[in-house]
Amino acid sequence: MFTLSDIGFDAPRSLLWHYGLALIEVADNEPIPGSYWGDREAGLIGRQIYARADTPVHSLLHEAAHLIVLPEDKRATVHTNATDSIAEEDAVCVLQALLGDALPEVGRERIWSDMDAWGYTFRLGSARAYFEHDAEAAFALLRERGVIDERQQLLAPTSRPGTALGGR
Repeated sequence: MFTLSDIGFDAPRSLLWHYGLALIEVADNEPIPGSYWGDREAGLIGRQIYARADTPVHSLLHEAAHLIVLPEDKRATVHTNATDSIAEEDAVCVLQALLGDALPEVGRERIWSDMDAWGYTFRLGSARAYFEHDAEAAFALLRERGVIDERQQLLAPTSRPGTALGGR
């Protein structure tokens, strides 16, 4: 499992900053605030994502994707559990792979592999198969929320209307 100790905090911190989010580093062996799964999994409180060096990169990107998918006005109220929406959860699974491409030395292939190893389950048997053959509705939601374009590429977060950095 690829962890933040493998890539450091700087690149993920920079990526998340562009979405108006803050990555907070938690000391080794300390509990991670706002972690839904506990142990070493990333946590959410408001616009902050908490992680330790042993936090899997896919976990960090999954929690960040929850905040990115949410409308700006709902981000501040998040604590531990971002949504009960299956449609948003599906979009988050796609977005975390796209965000993996935005991090040096990570990429979607690594994210898919770690998602499968962690225990994500998809009808077609793998994260990659879901992304490539079963995620049309998830991609549509990401387009609707202004996160990706028609070519399924990430849009510059600072240009998204309503984001902390993009204005209105």
